Amino acid sequence: MGMEGRLPVPTVFRWDAVTTAIDAIRSESKKRFVDWGNCRMLFSSNVFLFLFLPIVLGLYFLLPVSARNLFLLAASLFFYAWGLPWLMIVMVASIAANYFLGLWVDRARGGRWGAWVLGLAITLNLGLLVHFKYRNFLAELLRGALAPCGVEVPALWEIELPIGISFYTFHALSYVIDVYRGRIAVQRNPVSLALYITFFPQLIAGPIVRYADIASQIAQRVVTTELFAEGIQRFAIGLAKKLLIANSVAVIADSVFTIPDAQLTCAVAWLGVFCYSLQIYFDFSGYSDMAIGLGLMFGFRFLENFNAPYVARSVTEFWRRWHISLSTWFRDYLYIPLGGNRAGTFRMYANLLIVFLLCGLWHGASWNFAIWGLFHGTFLVLERWGVGQLLARCWSPLAHLYTLLAVMLGWVFFRAENLAHAGVVLKAMLGMSGATGEEFPLAMYLDSGSLIAIAMGCIGSISWAPTWNTLVSQGRAKLASRPIAAALFESCLACGRLSAVTAMLVAGAVMMSASTYNPFIYFRF
Repeated sequence: MGMEGRLPVPTVFRWDAVTTAIDAIRSESKKRFVDWGNCRMLFSSNVFLFLFLPIVLGLYFLLPVSARNLFLLAASLFFYAWGLPWLMIVMVASIAANYFLGLWVDRARGGRWGAWVLGLAITLNLGLLVHFKYRNFLAELLRGALAPCGVEVPALWEIELPIGISFYTFHALSYVIDVYRGRIAVQRNPVSLALYITFFPQLIAGPIVRYADIASQIAQRVVTTELFAEGIQRFAIGLAKKLLIANSVAVIADSVFTIPDAQLTCAVAWLGVFCYSLQIYFDFSGYSDMAIGLGLMFGFRFLENFNAPYVARSVTEFWRRWHISLSTWFRDYLYIPLGGNRAGTFRMYANLLIVFLLCGLWHGASWNFAIWGLFHGTFLVLERWGVGQLLARCWSPLAHLYTLLAVMLGWVFFRAENLAHAGVVLKAMLGMSGATGEEFPLAMYLDSGSLIAIAMGCIGSISWAPTWNTLVSQGRAKLASRPIAAALFESCLACGRLSAVTAMLVAGAVMMSASTYNPFIYFRF
């Protein structure tokens, strides 16, 4: 009863499905070339994992060092063009413009026209982003403002949003701004700059990498066996996060957010928001892990992008742990230039609200994202005002609960189709919907597979690395005077690590082959 509204549950892990992997690869590859314009290449796809990545890695290490950057640039452009090739024109134009703008800014900085040249560079980059991402939203706002005056604003034609435009625009902006500030030397090699902006691991969904962090690695890098093994391990962890947890809980979240308004109960609404909270974290942090792992395989070290954000005990701390590359980008290139906390208390509060409003709009051109950004900005203002001191003194689990509730309520605006839908979900979460739950009972979403995925998500949201590293260090210290036992201990660690990585890769391959449900939230940003 009532099962019609539920999306299909991902296939449970089956070892016999491994035998179908090659057929799935062949079928998917054929589909890619037949239906080229409607495709995207995901890290969690057969065509990437079993075709693109092995070929690129193999050719990369066969080539001489002098040709590797050019090859990675070509591979990255091919990766980007796999979906809609014509959108590559936009990215290439952005790269060319920022290459010459960087040279111009470098020549002009310190002079009377330096700030004007930087302003031109910022305007052109933001103008590109506004044209593709915000023009329809702005036109709608203008239409609503002028309607009472009898002025009719014509509808704009729909254009395809270039994937990853928010990310590579922020890469370019940080580059020209840092050149102007004198923090980095201008890059005169167009291939090196293009590789920085287009390098496929972080091209379409981050993390947002600063040029200063990888400039030396672009010029020279060495891939050791240990570094390559670390990259495989990190990629396997990210793949498992994405396919085993994020995709599983996504089925529940998507089902709940499609329930008719009058039939959404309080318990089911909370379950849907909780599952979406797990989905977006494991979806995006899994992608970041895969990006960091891929970078390591090619000799690049990217900074961490997540640090167990759901263990935070304040919203302020949450933003120190969530999407770190984005929050620090806004801090360094917007919050501090606006005056930060140096221009008085009121100005600091205003700066926080401006930054988080723009942070919300960076994620999407809609009122939902604007409200989501202001929602978080308001919590940061309140915590700066005095709530943060109360949280520091209160019982730790209570502060943790406060943070989880605030973040989950914010995710309602992030996930809902519009503000009206967000209001319906929030109303249901407060027990004000009046739904009986006969059509969509809670039990229909909580089968054994769903419960396992939720449990894995809860456990995986906690950072176990420090505890594990401490235990390993203690074990090594105790066995330092016993060489044979120490060698056996290290062998067991290596075998366990190899077994875990292999299991995660095999599980990911099976899930990719056995399920067609593979959403990726941040792909649209």
